Amino acid sequence: MTGKTLIYDGSFEGFLSCVFYVFEYKLANISIQSEFAIQNALFSENVTIITNTSKSDRVWKGLKQKASSISSTKIYYAFLSEQLGVENVLLNYIEYIFNSNEKVDTDFTQPSVLKTSQIAKNVSREKHRMEAFVRFKLTKDNIYFANIEPDFNVLPLISKHFKSRYADQKWVIYDIKRNYGLFYDLKTLEIVQMDFPKNFDFSKTDKNFFSEEEFEFQKLWQNYFKSTNITERKNMKLHVQHVPKRYWKYLSEKQPKF
Repeated sequence: MTGKTLIYDGSFEGFLSCVFYVFEYKLANISIQSEFAIQNALFSENVTIITNTSKSDRVWKGLKQKASSISSTKIYYAFLSEQLGVENVLLNYIEYIFNSNEKVDTDFTQPSVLKTSQIAKNVSREKHRMEAFVRFKLTKDNIYFANIEPDFNVLPLISKHFKSRYADQKWVIYDIKRNYGLFYDLKTLEIVQMDFPKNFDFSKTDKNFFSEEEFEFQKLWQNYFKSTNITERKNMKLHVQHVPKRYWKYLSEKQPKF
C-alpha cells in the first residue's frame, strides 16, 4: 500500500496543519516531514501542506480540551527538539489522545507517550540551562547582546523569562545555530535575523562592536569569580556536570583575562 509523506514549512502551526489534514481525510500510513529535513521514502507520495492557522488553532484548541495541560506542553517542547522523525512520534501521540476516553499523559506503556516525555524532558533541561548561562554584553548601541547555540530550539521557551527579568533594558538573544533571535525594545518582543561580519567570532568581545563599559564589567566579573572560587574545594567533575563545557566559550568568567 502506498503511503503519503506530508511536507510542511517547519513551523509548529505547519505541523498542526498536517495533523488536521490527517484527521480530515482519515488517513493512515502517514509520515510528516519538515521541508528542511526531507528523506525520500520508497513507494511514498509527497504532499505539500500549506500552513493554515485557523486549522492549526482548531487542532491545538481541541488537543488542550481533550488532553491535560501537561500533554500539550510536552508535545510543544518535544516539537522544538527538531529531532529527526519527532513529528511522527507526536502524530501517534495526538491520535492516541483523541482516541482515548481518559487522560493519557502518564501512560508510559504507550511508546509515543514515553518517547514524547523523554524528548520534552531534554528540551526542558536545555531551556533552564539557557536561562542560567546566557551572558549579555553591552554593545556600542546600548543594546545588550547574547548569542547562544542550544541543542534544541528553545528561544520560544526562554522569551518570557528574559522579558520579565530584563524589562528595563533593550536586548537581543541570538541563536547562531539557527540564525534567528529575539529583540526586546522595552515595549515589544520581535523575531529578528541579522547579518554578521564575515569571520565574526561570537566567543570574543570585539572592541569594534562592544562598549568600553562592557570590558570593565567583564574584568570585574572575572575578578569576582576568581575570588569566590576556592581552589582547595574545586570539584571539576561536579562543575562540568552543572556547567557543561560546551557553554564555556560564551561565559565571561571562562574567558582569558584582558
